[in-house]
Amino acid sequence: MSVDAAPAVTVLLADDQPLVRRGLAMILRSDPGIEVIGEVGDGAQAIEAAHRLRPNVILMDIRMPVLDGVKATARLTEELPECRVLALSTFDMDEYVVGALRAGAIGFLPKDVLPEDLIAAVHTVHLGEAAVAPRLLTRLIESFVKGPSAPQPSASGLRELTPREVEVLRMIAAGLDNAEIAQGMGIGVQTVKNHATGLFAKLGVRDRAQAVVFAYESGLIQAGRSTQGG
Repeated sequence: MSVDAAPAVTVLLADDQPLVRRGLAMILRSDPGIEVIGEVGDGAQAIEAAHRLRPNVILMDIRMPVLDGVKATARLTEELPECRVLALSTFDMDEYVVGALRAGAIGFLPKDVLPEDLIAAVHTVHLGEAAVAPRLLTRLIESFVKGPSAPQPSASGLRELTPREVEVLRMIAAGLDNAEIAQGMGIGVQTVKNHATGLFAKLGVRDRAQAVVFAYESGLIQAGRSTQGG
């Protein structure tokens, strides 16, 4: 089967501002590998439309009426885990974004992201990889995950990891993809995937995005410091 014959990534847009939805749709439709199959204005509509349309990816605004993006993401994660949520935020410092990651979103982006980065993020999320805007990650984690009100994960989770799994978790938190981790550790990509699957199960996290949050919450990684050992 040729690459050209691969089916398009289907996307549902959820945003309460029609102008924003129109702009997002125009950007995404510029990529022949993406098909926008629906647009809705609140979280409740997003859940209904997702059940009906079964999109591959849902672009989810965080702040919406009726049902906000965080609650909608939690529902979708439970009811339609095959539909991957990419959260969008208007502001750089938005506690709801980390809430969305905890709820099951596989990534988050600011709404002022470059068009080409938005398109790339949709494809990344569709493949099951976390799509996190680099400029937001450290600031969000510093302000909200490490804040005094942040829930503290069980310390036993990290103790269950092998040294290799800890190293893979550090590199995931640094934003490296599987190929980059494999190169850095001198192992195969499939081995990296196996380590990642194992540590996700031990930590009780769903995907890479939640693993990043765990790495900061647990103190394994500290925002503003190097994640590459030493």
